Amino acid sequence: MTTTPFGGANTAVLGEPKVQIGRYQGLRSTNSLGLTRSRHVPLSSFSSSSLIRAVSTPAKPETKRSKVEIFKEQSNFIRYPLDEEILTDAPNINEAATQLIKFHGSYQQYNRDERGGRSYSFMLRTKNPCGKVSNQLYLTMDDLADQFGIGTLRLTTRQTFQLHGVLKKDLKTVMSSIIRSMGSTLGACGDLNRNVLAPPAPIQRKDYLCAQQTAENIAALLTPQSGFYYDVWVDGEKFLTAEPPEVTKARNDNTHGTNFPDSPEPIYGTQFLPRKFKVAVTVPTDNSVDILTNDIGVVVVTDDNGEPQGFNLYVGGGMGRTHRMESTFPRLAEPLGYVPKEDILYAIKAIVVTQRENGRRDDRRYSRMKYLISSWGIEKFRSVVEQYYGKKFEPFHELPEWEFKGHLGWHKQGDGSYYCGLHVDNGRIGGVMKQALREVIEKYNLSVRLTPNQNIILCDIRSAWKRPITTVLAKAGLLHPRFVDPLNLTAMACPAFPLCPLAITEAERGIPDILKRVRAVFEKVGLKYNESLVIRITGCPNGCARPYMAELGLVGDGPNSYQIWLGGTPNQTSIAKSFMNKVKVQDLEKVFEPLFYYWKRKRQSKESFGDFTNRLGFEKLQELVNKWEGPEASPARYNLKLFADKETYEAVDELAKLQNKNAHQLAMEVIRNFVVSQKNGKSQ
Repeated sequence: MTTTPFGGANTAVLGEPKVQIGRYQGLRSTNSLGLTRSRHVPLSSFSSSSLIRAVSTPAKPETKRSKVEIFKEQSNFIRYPLDEEILTDAPNINEAATQLIKFHGSYQQYNRDERGGRSYSFMLRTKNPCGKVSNQLYLTMDDLADQFGIGTLRLTTRQTFQLHGVLKKDLKTVMSSIIRSMGSTLGACGDLNRNVLAPPAPIQRKDYLCAQQTAENIAALLTPQSGFYYDVWVDGEKFLTAEPPEVTKARNDNTHGTNFPDSPEPIYGTQFLPRKFKVAVTVPTDNSVDILTNDIGVVVVTDDNGEPQGFNLYVGGGMGRTHRMESTFPRLAEPLGYVPKEDILYAIKAIVVTQRENGRRDDRRYSRMKYLISSWGIEKFRSVVEQYYGKKFEPFHELPEWEFKGHLGWHKQGDGSYYCGLHVDNGRIGGVMKQALREVIEKYNLSVRLTPNQNIILCDIRSAWKRPITTVLAKAGLLHPRFVDPLNLTAMACPAFPLCPLAITEAERGIPDILKRVRAVFEKVGLKYNESLVIRITGCPNGCARPYMAELGLVGDGPNSYQIWLGGTPNQTSIAKSFMNKVKVQDLEKVFEPLFYYWKRKRQSKESFGDFTNRLGFEKLQELVNKWEGPEASPARYNLKLFADKETYEAVDELAKLQNKNAHQLAMEVIRNFVVSQKNGKSQ
């Protein structure tokens, strides 16, 4: 006999047809406290208006489970054997502990540039909903990078810090320092909800404030409750701030059979989720968060007076894939429905539980929620989520066009203060830049926000501080965005070599040179300096820098080679497609030149590179690449806007060759540097 979520045996409420759903059986096993999750919910708890069709859940034989699922079940809620392994003298930890430490916010790594033995270290990733970082936490992370890391901080694409190079013997010191500075790494990695994104700008507007508060509430709702994090790193001492009562209420509510009663993990149970889970919250038009790449996308919906009324929900986005396995793929989230403001936490919980109960746990390549939705279809997925939500979703509200917003430069917050968004190449903070940021943040007691584009925002700046802050930052190369190459402003790369064990080729270390080469091709084919496109590079197909949303994505596809993806759009609403495989890094110009040349000459008015490649189609683009013999010779031999005579051009060209540049590049660089030197210290 089988049961429904509402307790009846194969009975549909109101006589509506059943939906047959296969369920993963691993969660039926008892946890370490001998507890199981009750599925019985009395029908008397529902009002007639909320009754919807029930879902039959036929029993099926125990399915195969991945090794990680067994590690989780035997871990005493993510404690054992990690708690023992971190106390040994070995520089590394065993296989089970390597999987479990991810839930604590860390990955074990080794330096792949070294030959011979392995030098083990650990990467720590913080959890910063909305990218919010207090003054105290920033200064602590800055200190830890120097004392226990490799001297740099890394800003991630999910609004967090990554601290690389921490030795095992220092893990407890570093973790406890972060915790005591009111920071956390709990849940930054592992099979649970990751950092919740939100627009980073500290704009004092109702919709932005609502988005940020909602992101923090969702993060609190889905934070593990069993205390394993504090037991391992601060000997059980708790450092918790009070959470809003609506969060506690939503977590503990089991009206619709979502929870494991009396379990230390009411939402996650012993097994947590099948894989990582990503949530982003934003406001209409602001796609600073790559909303469609998340498992759940939440969009604030306001009335005509700007008062938040509820939320649109997207589901099923995700980037990870495996090369040449068509059964794995990047996927855009799609609309699920609308919920009133007061229901958002219950709706989020219902979606999470649907994935918990039905996501695959046998093969981790297919464990993300995008594969569940792709298999079921959105209608079936919605009907199951509604069982745990207890209501029908309202129709999705119409939204305006999305725009990418970097939130860079100087802006008014709306409360009399200013914020300053600073571009950081690849999110890597080190050297004089690190020193300058430390000086400004410490001197003016600033809080900061990290952005989903690997940049940093300084908040709560008084008007009188703008000029001295601008001067200090400019001397360290942290310039106003109008002095940064437009290609760099939207580019992203993952860390890849030397520490990521999954990397196939370079990303962060390779992107500076690749961007310079793209700029050189732009100039060769006649594209203007202020023209740009979104370029993202990853060292493997897992897609940490979201390359499948880029207009030009380079994905590691072998030693010193990339798979080229084309067709994303500047506002990150279209998914790219694979164009070419295994293009060697030294051969990139052979692809770039014809693509950019024909974009320059064949594009429609204001047509972006991504839209152009989609319109022409890959067959035509491949033909253009195959037949390419170089751009047509321009009748204008010299750029008379920069050079008044041939002799000056040739002299500059000789000097430029020493720097692996051409005359035009060098002249433009000199002019831009001169302009910057004149602007430094002036109010922007």
